[in-house]
Amino acid sequence: MMRLIHAIYGFDCRLLQHVNRHFDKKVLNLLFRFVTQFGGADITIAACFLLIIISSGEPKLTAIASALALSASHIPVHIIKQLLPRKRPYMMLESTKFPANPLQDHSFPSGHTTAIFSVITPYILYNPELAFILIPLGTFVGVSRIYLGLHYPSDTIAGGILGTSTGILCFCLLCI
Repeated sequence: MMRLIHAIYGFDCRLLQHVNRHFDKKVLNLLFRFVTQFGGADITIAACFLLIIISSGEPKLTAIASALALSASHIPVHIIKQLLPRKRPYMMLESTKFPANPLQDHSFPSGHTTAIFSVITPYILYNPELAFILIPLGTFVGVSRIYLGLHYPSDTIAGGILGTSTGILCFCLLCI
């Protein structure tokens, strides 16, 4: 079992380093620093409230489900980070490049990735055509977290699963 865990961690580290090695490219740096904000608290909370305010009927219920999913997903992220205190990649892997003043809390799961997937999932369930825009957006936020050296790929995968699950649950509770 330990061999498998070490193999998975090794793969996680290699994949992180493959993405993070491009950190010095100015255009990519600007792009990923911008994209990562779509999973941050300021944008996700503002987007949820704005969409609740400007919508009505079924779209408003979807916006409320999205806001509820964002709120609800924060609880397991916080609990898991306490139970599984995984250090961030830049703290563990010497060659990892990262921005000034990086996050100091635990790495697993990615809160940004959880947040974006919890927000977009109710909209995808409400209008599946939005998946062509929203799934790449969520994935791009997850990749940005790896690129910036703040999360391992498994952190973002776990965040995507957690956010999607919470989004599905909240959509089902409110909209079906």
